[in-house]
Amino acid sequence: MISGKAECGLRYAVKRSGSAVGYCALSIKCGTRDEAGYHAGIAHFTEHTLFKGTERRSASVINSYLEKLGGELNAFTTKEEIVFHATVLKEDLNKAANLLLELVTCPTFPEHEIQTEKGVVIDEIHSYKDSPSEDIYDRFEEMIFKGHPLSGNILGTTASVKRITRDELMKFVKEKFMPCRMAFTVVADIDEARMEKGILKLAEKYFGNEASTCQNTQDCNDRGNAPFACGNYSLPHAEQFDKTLNKRNHQANCVIGALAPSLYEERERLATVLLCNILGGPATNSILNSILREKHGWVYGVECGYTQFADTGLVAITLGCDKSNLEKCLNTIDKELQKLQGEMLSERKLKAAKKQLLGQLAISGDNGETQCLSMGKSLLSFGKINSGKDNKDLVESITAEDVREMAIRIFDRNKISRLIYI
Repeated sequence: MISGKAECGLRYAVKRSGSAVGYCALSIKCGTRDEAGYHAGIAHFTEHTLFKGTERRSASVINSYLEKLGGELNAFTTKEEIVFHATVLKEDLNKAANLLLELVTCPTFPEHEIQTEKGVVIDEIHSYKDSPSEDIYDRFEEMIFKGHPLSGNILGTTASVKRITRDELMKFVKEKFMPCRMAFTVVADIDEARMEKGILKLAEKYFGNEASTCQNTQDCNDRGNAPFACGNYSLPHAEQFDKTLNKRNHQANCVIGALAPSLYEERERLATVLLCNILGGPATNSILNSILREKHGWVYGVECGYTQFADTGLVAITLGCDKSNLEKCLNTIDKELQKLQGEMLSERKLKAAKKQLLGQLAISGDNGETQCLSMGKSLLSFGKINSGKDNKDLVESITAEDVREMAIRIFDRNKISRLIYI
C-alpha cells in the first residue's frame, strides 16, 4: 500500500488487489454536525445535487458516464462525512477518479434540478417516517444529543429542505469542501506508484499546489496526526429519559442506549465493539439473539449497535416485537446487562468472542469496496491506515475486565435512556 498527502492537503492511499474491478472513493470530513448557520439537511442535499451538473458535464452525462462503462457511481452522507465512490473496471479508474474530483470542485447546482431534487429528498423523509424502526432511532438520537450538533437528522426536515437555495449550496461547498478535509482512496489490481502519480496530477489539476487552510477550525493536528480534529467539537451531555409514545403501530419498537467511547478512546472503543458483538451482534449466538429470538421467538430481530464519533459514541439496543412480548423482552435485556456488569467473561468465552469478531471483520473487509471506504475513514480520522496485524493485536489485547468495565460505564442505570413506540 502507498499513502501520502498532496501539496494541497488532500490525503490519499492506494492498495493493490487481485481483482479486475477497481474501487475509488473521495471522503470528505463534513456531515450533518457541520451545518451550523445553514438549513438542516444541507449536507445530505448537497450530496444529492452535486450529481446534477458541473462546469463540464450535465446531469444526464454524469449519471451515464460510468454506467456506459459497466460501472457504478454512488454517495452517502453521515453525521460526520460525505462520501462519493465509484466501482469500475480497473482500466477505467482514472476516468472515475477524475469524475469524483470534478463533482466536488466545480458543481453548478442548476435551479431546475434543485427544485426537482427537493421533491426526491422530501419523499425520502416521508418514507422514513413510514418506517417505525427507522424513525424511532432518528428520534432517539435527537433526544439523547439534544442541544448538540449530533442531534440533527441527516435528511433534515420537509420545511428546512424547502428553504435551501442555490447560493446556500455554493457557499456550503466553498466553505466545507477543502482538500485538507478530504481523502482519496483506491483499491484495484493496478501499479500503486503509477496510480499515486495519477492522483497527484488530479489533485494539482483541481486544487492547485497551494495548501488549503481549514476555516473555523482548531489545529488539524490536535489529536496527533488525526486530521479529524478539525472542528471545534465539544462533548455532548446526554440527559437521561424514559419515554413511551403511542404511534398506534401494529408492532412495538424500542431503543435502549447511552453515550459510549469516542473514536479516539482506542482501548475503550475496542472493548465496546467486542461488548456489543457479544451482546447483540449479527450472529445468532449473540446473547440477545439467542434468547429473544432463537429461544423464545419474541422478536424477529434484535441488535446492539455502536456508532463512533469524534467526541463521543452511542451504543443502542434496538428491537421490534409484538406488544404482548415487549415487557418480557425489556426484563430479559435488563437481566443480561446486569450479568455483563457483575460477571467477567471466562477465558474460554472471551477467546471465542475475539475469534468470532476478528473473523467477521476479516470477511467483511475482504470486499474491495469495503476496504476502499474504510481506508478513507481511517485517513481522515487518524491520518494513517492500520494494518490487519495491528487491528488483530489491538483486539487480542482486550481483557475480560475491559469488557466488564465498558458494560458498567455504558449501561449505568443513571445514564441509560429508553424510547418506546407502541
